[in-house]
Amino acid sequence: MPVFAPDAAAFAAATGSNPPNSTPTIACISVIAFSPELYTLIREQLSADQFKAFYRGVIAGAVTRYEAPGLEALQFVAEGALGGGVSRSLSLDNYGKALCSAILAYPIEAPERLLNQMRGR
Repeated sequence: MPVFAPDAAAFAAATGSNPPNSTPTIACISVIAFSPELYTLIREQLSADQFKAFYRGVIAGAVTRYEAPGLEALQFVAEGALGGGVSRSLSLDNYGKALCSAILAYPIEAPERLLNQMRGR
């Protein structure tokens, strides 16, 4: 039987500052798998388009996905995601750390045999 997050998390997430020389509307969010097997599932189930759709209109621009297989991580660079930056936006929930926390609820389908590699159960 497949398991979906947030009952059992397949990954952690992290965010950082905007890239150097960028506008304050870019969010960089990394998704880090808990194991190589979970990384394979996440890579298959979380595309740039799925990432953008998950946020339901919060991200106005393009989303680019970068893969770091040696780290078992994906990084998503979302343009037009911060509403002009925290100090300019009236929507405080749109800043990077809130977006980063939200992706933890993204549903990843995993076989039961990988449950011991997941967190939160």
